[in-house]
Amino acid sequence: MTTHTESQDTTDGFHLVLDALKLNGIDTIFGLPGIPITDLTRMAQAEGLRVISFRHEQHAGNAAAAAGFLTQKPGICLTVSAPGFLNGLTALANATTNCFPMILISGSSEREIVDLQQGDYEEMDQLAIAKPLCKAAFRVLNAEDIGVGIARAIRSAVSGRPGGVYLDLPAKLFAQTMDAAAGKASLIKVVDAAPKQIPAADAVQRAVDLLKGAKKPLILLGKGAAYAQADDDIRALIEKSGIPYLPMSMAKGILPDTHKQSAAAARSFVLPEADVVVLIGARLNWLLSHGKGKTWGGKDHKAWGTQKYIQIDISPTEADSNVAIDAPLVGDIGSCVSALLASMGAGWAKPPVEWTNAISERTSKNIAKMAETLAKDPSPMNFHSALAVVRDVFKEHPDTILVNEGANALDFTRSIVDMYKPRKRLDVGTWGIMGIGMGFSVAASVVTGQRVIAVEGDSAFGFSGMEVETICRYNLPVCVIVMNNNGVYRGTDVNQSGGTDVAPTVFVKNARYDKMMEAFGGVGVYATTPAELRQGIDEALKSGKPTLINAVIDETAGTESGRITSLNPATTKKK
Repeated sequence: MTTHTESQDTTDGFHLVLDALKLNGIDTIFGLPGIPITDLTRMAQAEGLRVISFRHEQHAGNAAAAAGFLTQKPGICLTVSAPGFLNGLTALANATTNCFPMILISGSSEREIVDLQQGDYEEMDQLAIAKPLCKAAFRVLNAEDIGVGIARAIRSAVSGRPGGVYLDLPAKLFAQTMDAAAGKASLIKVVDAAPKQIPAADAVQRAVDLLKGAKKPLILLGKGAAYAQADDDIRALIEKSGIPYLPMSMAKGILPDTHKQSAAAARSFVLPEADVVVLIGARLNWLLSHGKGKTWGGKDHKAWGTQKYIQIDISPTEADSNVAIDAPLVGDIGSCVSALLASMGAGWAKPPVEWTNAISERTSKNIAKMAETLAKDPSPMNFHSALAVVRDVFKEHPDTILVNEGANALDFTRSIVDMYKPRKRLDVGTWGIMGIGMGFSVAASVVTGQRVIAVEGDSAFGFSGMEVETICRYNLPVCVIVMNNNGVYRGTDVNQSGGTDVAPTVFVKNARYDKMMEAFGGVGVYATTPAELRQGIDEALKSGKPTLINAVIDETAGTESGRITSLNPATTKKK
């Protein structure tokens, strides 16, 4: 119900914004108060919305993006003008790149001053700056248009391929008043914001016909498949077809990583060998070598270009973006997968046993090899021995959400820690950026109510580490594990000039990150052995208290740039 500021007959811009959000099922705002939106945060809390206030807008934006991925509703990030807006803009651009629905709402200076460049407080043409970096951008100048502005932002964020939307609200908008009844009538409850998009029957048949002729088919699941929440149909498609599948990192858990058809442990074998690849919510971007080169063609590259592709995507322009797509299947993932299932019929022939047996053999061999490595107990710990503990924890607690970022911390965790349920893994995504850790952790805890374990490289943790205060302030059940090897990649680099400054990649030796959490009232754990690490995690999960475990690992552990060393020109040149 609208709360009126002047009388029972009028309302204002503050309350119209809040009423519009509430009308559309928005119950949480992530942000950082300041001019001109401080009162809006206070009023939002008074109106029953949950307001999670951060120490930096980028992390509030990352939280909003993660909330959007987990809920299929746009996460809301609220910032101040100019610098605050720019801080949030990084998260907005990342959300758009990753197809996470998010709305960045920022206060701004008045148009008449900005347009004449008269030097207003934090003067900036925020709308013009945001437009190239998000899916859509809108500005609301009049109170009677607030309902339309928020409705357009919501529909833009979640319809078609989801993404980030910017909504510009100049300071004078909030104080505008209007008749309360007219204000209520101006609000819009968005109906069917993300309508199903049914694939064409001939496109479905084309895909089925291509699959029928495949000798070495492969299904590749991307994070779009996880976002779609079509888990039952995706599992049914994989199991009915008998086709091996390969999950990208945030698609892990749609089917358990231990599923017999998982080819994750045989990735380097299946990608170049497959003759028909079904892409479900995955893009042939740099994470998949653009569908080209040695990854797909084998050592001699002869196989590249011979593979056929079926691509399920809601955006028709995604097809042919890197290689020819032989059977584009345009529509929402749930409808497309359901249509494929219906068209396969009862007598579907599963892939040749030569193909599935070859994958099983390599999978078993690689899993056994990994088990040998994980069984070792070096002193000090390395990534493998520490993550063997985390692996066991997730096997015992599959509902726990894993947030993961870093270079080596990301790569090793992705390959070692199995996921058993969908949307339980959040990581750096398409851009591979650092700094998402604490924002994603806060969002995951707030919107799901589940416990969260964040596995962080010590460098990655530094981007958002101050948000442990936010975690403590809201008493969230988040356990942060900092893989501490004293530096970026490792702590052994030296200053090649012979000067007294440490190398650019080296941090303070033996840093006590655990003391940061203790400083704000949380639990700090200093762990130098797998047993101490396990005890710290177990106690964190049992108590639900904000916890940071400083996991001290061998400073020589890790490789430069992790798995993507080839993208580092200097490192490549050295080789």
